[in-house]
Amino acid sequence: MAMRSLAFSVLAVPLAVAAAAAADAVSAPNLEVPILEVPVDCGLGGLCVVQNYVDQDPGPGAVDHTCGPLSYDGHRGVDFRVAGAAEMPAGVPVLAAAPGLVIVARDGRPDGPARARDAAAPDSGNAVVIDHGHGWHSQYSHLRRGSLAVGRGERVEAGARLGLVGRSGTAAFPHLHFELRHHGRTIDPFTGLPAPSGCGRGAAPLWTPLWSPAAQARLAYRAGGLLAAGFAAAAPSLAGILEDGPRRARLAVDAPALVFWAASWGLRAGDREIMRILGPDGRVLVEETGRLPRDQAQWLRHAGRKRQGQAFPPGRYRGEYRVTRETDGHRVTVVEVSRAIELR
Repeated sequence: MAMRSLAFSVLAVPLAVAAAAAADAVSAPNLEVPILEVPVDCGLGGLCVVQNYVDQDPGPGAVDHTCGPLSYDGHRGVDFRVAGAAEMPAGVPVLAAAPGLVIVARDGRPDGPARARDAAAPDSGNAVVIDHGHGWHSQYSHLRRGSLAVGRGERVEAGARLGLVGRSGTAAFPHLHFELRHHGRTIDPFTGLPAPSGCGRGAAPLWTPLWSPAAQARLAYRAGGLLAAGFAAAAPSLAGILEDGPRRARLAVDAPALVFWAASWGLRAGDREIMRILGPDGRVLVEETGRLPRDQAQWLRHAGRKRQGQAFPPGRYRGEYRVTRETDGHRVTVVEVSRAIELR
């Protein structure tokens, strides 16, 4: 099942923002260019991942700056997502990427799943916009209702807490949409160039990422990974996992079924999957393999066995899931996870 972060609205700012008449390439030696820090306080690659990048395709398609598929048509920012709703109660702080003046601080929009009718009226939800001077603005969208820690007219330093990651507005999953603009035009912080401006190695010599060295190290490109995995007594849905979070399974030997599941992000057409369940004696009870027919922003795979007879044999069962990808003539592992459960 493919899902994406829906488009969002660019908040009007209460300052005169010049039109992008001169959409010049941005260069790092220009001291007027802000140096950006990571705008979320979380373990990137674990609790948080970059789900979508700025779209670099000028046509109806979508590619990220590496020519990978982690974007969608017209996407103008970077989506820092958490695995699902289960991480939201503790709160994932949203931070100012650079010093500046808060010129928009909007709160009060509810959190919740985007509705189908919202797609026609994209909404950034609760949001903050910071003016960094010299025509530079950053926007932080889909914040949790009631979490804003700054107000309009307040000056902030890089790293200042602005609010918490949420799911307000038209957000398909809990995430921060971070956007950088210069005189009203979207700038890809991974290239330092107005978007769209091309992708891949041909464009790389012109790139001047606007992230600090420390931020660049934390934001190393990842082309897919695991969101969550576990066992259940019935086939789960991706929407249920994202809404409620993966619940810790407590299964008995008389459960109606034993199902192992894994939710992943950023999978690509041609990726190979293998999923299996091993019994207490180490024998393979279930094994399924396949190849993805198309790119999947979010993907749920599950396999299982219905109970036969009075009960499953008691003991420790193990589920394994692996996704591999052909890259530059080599097969690499994109997702690999193992989970165990005790049936008594």
